[in-house]
Amino acid sequence: QVQLVDSGGGLVQPGGSLRLSCTTSGSIFRFYTMGWYRQAPGKQRELVARITRSGSTNYADFVTGRFIISRDNAKNTGYLQMASLKPEDTGVYYCAVVTDIRTYWGQGTQVTVSS
Repeated sequence: QVQLVDSGGGLVQPGGSLRLSCTTSGSIFRFYTMGWYRQAPGKQRELVARITRSGSTNYADFVTGRFIISRDNAKNTGYLQMASLKPEDTGVYYCAVVTDIRTYWGQGTQVTVSS
């Protein structure tokens, strides 16, 4: 019954920007930490950013100062605003909601940074 839908990915040039969205079903979103993860070709999935239910954030070192994670609990939606994109940011980006029992994942949205 819990479903996450990622959107907003696409092809951008280096230095460009994208905003990813994560829309969740049900009413659990506002109670838990949500995060964004990414997986580049041939690499393991890695944490990009997290935001708690109260709005506290933390970021991976490689995106600090370039990406902003946010959430709108009233809309059950999370966001990742990405700027100054680099080719190494290319990958599939997944949103996640972390509960006390398990982590729920979105289907992923492709971000490609290339000239």
